[in-house]
Amino acid sequence: MSSDVSISQSHAAGGVLYVVPTPIGNLEDMTLRALNVLKSCDLVLAEDTRHTGQLLKHFEIGKPMLSYHKFNEAARQDQILQRLSQGGQLALVTDAGTPGISDPGQRIIAETIHQGFRVEPLPGACAFTTALSGCGLPTDEVHFMGFLDRKSARRRRKLEACLDIPGTLVLYESPHRVEKLLEELRDLMPDRDVVLARELTKKFEQWVRGKAADLWEHRQSIKIKGEFVVLIGPGQ
Repeated sequence: MSSDVSISQSHAAGGVLYVVPTPIGNLEDMTLRALNVLKSCDLVLAEDTRHTGQLLKHFEIGKPMLSYHKFNEAARQDQILQRLSQGGQLALVTDAGTPGISDPGQRIIAETIHQGFRVEPLPGACAFTTALSGCGLPTDEVHFMGFLDRKSARRRRKLEACLDIPGTLVLYESPHRVEKLLEELRDLMPDRDVVLARELTKKFEQWVRGKAADLWEHRQSIKIKGEFVVLIGPGQ
């Protein structure tokens, strides 16, 4: 009798795709396990080989790399799967944080599982969980939105659709659009508690907390530099 249930064992033989988080700023956040995987793997799949090359050099790791990013993920897929079929131990990394969390990786992770190979994710740095743990907003129910659309109309519709979602909303935003986002939050949910977390784990880490309307009013005091994690408290 056929079954739609798939069970993957951590000790299964064959190729393995390791999902390896890398620091979002502070290099001391690199875990011992991540370093061991990078040292022992056959190949590192890197979002930017130049960036990852600097990370590997810092930790005195010499490994071959293959670029894997959103512009070539379809073209690289067969090559990666072939390496896995040959028993390859591959480490997937992005420039910062955890692959697949608003970063390249989701597609190859899904296809690796679909083809019956093992995916082994490592815990580690992620801007989403770092910001959530220190925001002070409710964390018992959370809705992660990633990056909003660049188009204003689509962004606004997405935010409007989230007005009735319970729990804390979490999203990423670039410095180029964070002021526009504050304006949208002022219009749609002025009384919600909002936390802006900027440059997490870095020297100039900054946390800004307040009502959406107040943050818009005092936006000039917010340094618009570096990637933001924006957390929006639930409605009353």
